[in-house]
Amino acid sequence: MSILRRRKGTENKKTEPEYEEFKEKKSLRKLKGRGRWSCVDGCCWFVGCICCIWWLLLFLYNAMPASFPQYVTEAITGPLPDPPGVKLAKEGLRAKHPVVFVPGIVTGGLELWEGHQCAEGLFRKRLWGGTFGELYKRPLCWVEHMSLDNETGLDPSGIRIRPVSGLVAADYFAPGYFVWAVLIANLARIGYEEKNMYMAAYDWRISFQNTEVRDQTLSRIKSNIELMVASSGGKKVVIIPHSMGVLYFLHFMKWVEAPAPMGGGGGSDWCAKHLKAVMNIGGPFLGVPKAVSGLFSAEAKDIAAARSMAPSFLENEMFNFQTLQHVMRMTRTWDSTMSMIPKGGDTIWGGLDWSPEEGHECNEKKPKNNSTQTSESDRTRKSANATRVKYGRLISFGKHVANLHSSEIERIDFRDALKGKSHANSTCRDVWTEYHDMGIGGVKAVADYKVYTAGSVLDLLHFVAPKLMKRGSAHFSYGIADDLDDKKYEHYKYWSNPLETKLPNAPGMEIFSMYGVGIPTERAYVYKLSPGGDCYIPFQIDTSAEGGSESPCLKGGVFHIDGDETVPILSAGYMCVKGWRGKTRFNPSGIHTFIREYNHAPPANLLEGRGTQSGAHVDIMGNFALIEDIIRVAAGATGEDLRGDQVYSGIFKWSERIKLKL
Repeated sequence: MSILRRRKGTENKKTEPEYEEFKEKKSLRKLKGRGRWSCVDGCCWFVGCICCIWWLLLFLYNAMPASFPQYVTEAITGPLPDPPGVKLAKEGLRAKHPVVFVPGIVTGGLELWEGHQCAEGLFRKRLWGGTFGELYKRPLCWVEHMSLDNETGLDPSGIRIRPVSGLVAADYFAPGYFVWAVLIANLARIGYEEKNMYMAAYDWRISFQNTEVRDQTLSRIKSNIELMVASSGGKKVVIIPHSMGVLYFLHFMKWVEAPAPMGGGGGSDWCAKHLKAVMNIGGPFLGVPKAVSGLFSAEAKDIAAARSMAPSFLENEMFNFQTLQHVMRMTRTWDSTMSMIPKGGDTIWGGLDWSPEEGHECNEKKPKNNSTQTSESDRTRKSANATRVKYGRLISFGKHVANLHSSEIERIDFRDALKGKSHANSTCRDVWTEYHDMGIGGVKAVADYKVYTAGSVLDLLHFVAPKLMKRGSAHFSYGIADDLDDKKYEHYKYWSNPLETKLPNAPGMEIFSMYGVGIPTERAYVYKLSPGGDCYIPFQIDTSAEGGSESPCLKGGVFHIDGDETVPILSAGYMCVKGWRGKTRFNPSGIHTFIREYNHAPPANLLEGRGTQSGAHVDIMGNFALIEDIIRVAAGATGEDLRGDQVYSGIFKWSERIKLKL
C-alpha cells in the first residue's frame, strides 16, 4: 500500500516541462480513444450553430418595440394603408359565413404524447413548431420521434406525436414567423372569433386517409363544419386551405360523400349543403417538382447550394455529421410528401422535347441606363434561347444532356439493372437509407438513363426508394383517369388527384385558386453523382450548372419558371383555368371556378417585415389584397363580385397547350 502511495506521489511531482508533456499525451490519448466526433456531437454542433443564430436574431427581434410609433414609420415609408380588416369594417362588412382553415405541410404544430426515455420531460411539448428547442438539445432523439414506422407509415412502437389543436396550431410557425395569424387578426376586425373560425389541424406527416384511421381527423372536420352551419343559422362555410392542405381538402370532399366504412357517409349532397366556397391558397393541385428532388436527394435549391458550399456540415463522414442522411431517413417515412409528386405525367408536365411553358423568358436584370429600347436581334436571341429550355425533363444528369435533342441522348434503361448490396449497411448504422441497398451498379444505372420526365420519374422513385413508394402507392395515385365512372376510382388513393376524381355535385359552390406570381420557382434539375463515400447520398443537384446570359432560367443547377417560389403556375392554376372550367368530366355539376393571381412585390424596407404585397408561398398569407378577397367572400361576396379572374401570368396560354380530354 505504501509503495502504491509513493508511486502515486511520485507521479504527481512532475517538473513543469514534464507536466506539459503529460497533458499533451493525455489529450492525444483521449482523442485517439474517441477516434472522431460522434454523430450526436456533429449534429449538435451543426444544428446548435443554426439555432444560436436563430436565437440571436430572435433576441434582437424581441428587444425591439412591439411596434414603432406610427408617425416614425410613416416618416420613413409614407402613409400606411389600413389593414384589410379595418378597411372593410369601415365599409360596413361584418362576419357572416363561418370559416375553416386547413394548414399545409410542416406549418402545423406537433406535440409529444408518448415517447422513449430520451424524450423524458417532453410530455405535450412541441417537437415541431414553436422554438424547436429540442432539435438542437437532443437531435437524434428528435429525429427518432419525428420519424414514422417505415413499413406502416404510422406511429413507431412507444411513440405518439399528435397535432396541436385550436387556432394556435398554425397561427405562427415559430416566434415572429406568422402563417395564419395575420388573416385571423383581420377576420377578427369584422367580428370573427373562435366560435366561427376553426383550424382543421391534422398530422401532416401521415397519409390523408390515415389521419382518419389513426386520429379520426376527417370525422372531426365533418362534425365541426356541421356544427358551425347549424349554429350560424344555416350559413354555409368558407374553406381556406393552404399548400398541401389544398390536396387534403380535395381528399376530404370525396371522403365525406363516400359511404362508410371507407368514407364519411355524408351523401352526394353534403358539400352542396355545407360549403359556400373553397378558397385555395398556393395549391399544388398537380404536384411540385420540388417534391421529386426532396425524395430523390433530400434537396431543394437552397439545400443544394449549402451542400455544395459546406458539404462537411451536411454529410461529411470524417466528422460524422451526416445531416442530410438523417433528414432523408426521417422524411422518407412521411407518406404525405408523396401526395405532391407531379401528377398527370408527360401529358401535363411535358416530355423530352416539349413542355406547356415552352418559350417562357426568365427575367434578366435591367440595364443600368434603364433603356427601354431593345434591338430586334436581341429579341430574336432571347426568344430562341427561351425555347431551348426543356422543362419536361424534370431531372437531367449533366447540363449538356438537359439541352440535347432526345435523338442525341444515349440512354441505358435502369429498370432491370441489378442492385448490389453495399457494405455500407454495416458501417452507416443509424444513417442507413435505401440507397445503401442499391450498390454501385444500381447507382450507375440511374445516372446512365440520363433524363427523367414526370412519367419516368415515378419509375425512378420506385427503383431508388421501394419501401417509400410501396407505402405511397397504397395511398396516392398520379395518373389521368380514362373513365371516371370506373369503380376503381371509388378508392381513397385517387381522391387527392384532381385528374382521377370528380368534384362534388355542388353547382352553387365556388372554387378559387389564389397564388403568387413573379418569383422564380423550381421546375427542373441538373444532377450529378456525389463524390462522397459509402454513407453519402449518391446523387446531388449540380450547383455549378449555370445558364448565364444564354439561358438565364438555369441557376445553380435548377431551371426556374414563374410561380410562388414553391408551386409552379401550371400546378396552381391549370385545374381552375381549364380542367374544371365549365362543365367537364372532372366537374360534372359545373362548379364556378376563379383564378386570383397576386403579383409579387417584395417589402420596400425592414419596417415592412415580410411585406403586404408578397406573392411568396407562405408570405402571401400576409398579402393585403388576398386577405381582402377572402374577407369579402366570407362576408357574403361571390367570385363575380370580386370581378372574376385576376391574371398576370401566361397560365391561359400554357393550359391550352395541354391536350387533355375534358
